Amino acid sequence: MNVYEARLEKMWNWMANEGIALIMFEDAEGRRDTTIRWLTGLPGDGLLFLSVERKSILMPWDINLAKAYSRADYIIPYNDFDRTPRKGIRGAVEKLKIPKGSKLEIPSVTPYPAFLEFVGDLTDFDIICREKSAAAYSRTLRLIKDPEEISVFRKAADITNTIIDLIEKNVRRGKIKTEADAAMFIEVESRKRGCDGTGFETLAAGQDRSFSIHAFPAWTNAPFAEQGLSILDFGLKYRGYTTDVTLTFVREPSAQQIKIAGLVEKAAKLAIEMTANGTMTRAIAASVDDFFAKSKKRMPHSLGHGLGLDVHEYPFIRNRPDDEWTLAPGMVFTIEPGLYDSVHGGCRLENDILMTENGREILTEARIIHL
Repeated sequence: MNVYEARLEKMWNWMANEGIALIMFEDAEGRRDTTIRWLTGLPGDGLLFLSVERKSILMPWDINLAKAYSRADYIIPYNDFDRTPRKGIRGAVEKLKIPKGSKLEIPSVTPYPAFLEFVGDLTDFDIICREKSAAAYSRTLRLIKDPEEISVFRKAADITNTIIDLIEKNVRRGKIKTEADAAMFIEVESRKRGCDGTGFETLAAGQDRSFSIHAFPAWTNAPFAEQGLSILDFGLKYRGYTTDVTLTFVREPSAQQIKIAGLVEKAAKLAIEMTANGTMTRAIAASVDDFFAKSKKRMPHSLGHGLGLDVHEYPFIRNRPDDEWTLAPGMVFTIEPGLYDSVHGGCRLENDILMTENGREILTEARIIHL
């Protein structure tokens, strides 16, 4: 059984239990869902239909790309249906001979006016649109990475670590002087090493812009890694999966900047030491919040988040009542404590962690770099 068949089998079993004859996934501008890539390998726009009879239809926008990268029982150009979801689902119903009166599930993100159009076009079927959808179920499946995904993550992390070392070396040599230098260096060097590109827009904030969680704009041509605190937050996408790390550069710091960097470094150590199978993620986040509170500091964001085909996936590591995740083998997530001051600047330290049967494996080597 190949990796896609194993994932599809879980989805088909869920469909049977839910009494749904056909489900539709959509990955298109404005309604992204990387579940299609997770189930078929398609790295582009399209629709995916799964029938409870264990058949799949992929309707890609780019038929040539789909034939090169994806697997499905049927691959039919989306253009054959005018790139219209309602026409696509009608085509899938007919191709797979779905009995009238069956339940057809469309994505929960479908706008209500569009839902009414589906209902009007498919009067012979029961159209389902709900929060506890197939897409929601797939996100829980994607929480635990399979061996293929873990192998990809380890490779992505190796490349990320190489880039981290090169960034530090080039900053120290004076070859990276601006935010733009840092951002473009990451883009070029990652692609040289086989990456798809960056997993998200690189955040390069020099000492004058590191006061915010996510700098705006993401990077400029301003000086980088000069006197004070500078933050570099980036991820590398490899075979669809992205890493996510943050470095802080410290040069000729003030007493307050030394304190901020020291607290963040200690918080990261505390959090990582707490990562163990069976540990509640909320407990880890609460411990870091308590640690900062002792110094009258407060972190304005979550402690971490899951990684995968999307940069933010399950589990979330945050101190909230609705956070009920428990760490388990196969989870990949970030630990990223940070503090930000409007006068003294900010500091964040972020690394990626894999939970294995034997406990945590720190995949990346991000650090606070004292120049």
